[in-house]
Amino acid sequence: MKRLLIPLIAFLALPTAVNSSHINNQKELIVTSESTKETIEFAKYLKDNGVVKYSAYWCPNCLNQGELFGKQAYMELNVVECARDGINSQTQLCIDKEIKGFPTWEINGKLFLGVLSLEELSKLTRYNN
Repeated sequence: MKRLLIPLIAFLALPTAVNSSHINNQKELIVTSESTKETIEFAKYLKDNGVVKYSAYWCPNCLNQGELFGKQAYMELNVVECARDGINSQTQLCIDKEIKGFPTWEINGKLFLGVLSLEELSKLTRYNN
């Protein structure tokens, strides 16, 4: 009985435990957290100031980065999809920019690799909220 119960519990838990866009054959990053007024304003500031996030829909760190903003703010960001099979892919631009990993932020012509806290992004972009 125990032999059957453990795999069954694992199987039933898997769909809720794994929430990644590529599992469901979606070719875009799906951010689910809610934004705040502040994160929406910050995202608009980043977009207005030419900040770009290079991303891949299948990248867990990219999803973590997006969740820091929330779904409404994330839609305001200038995000470049680098995965060849992603929606609105701009793979050649990512190659030309020599993007080595995801997420990569381009701020004032410099590349910053990895998940950055909102505070780090604020400092790098001289955002005064």
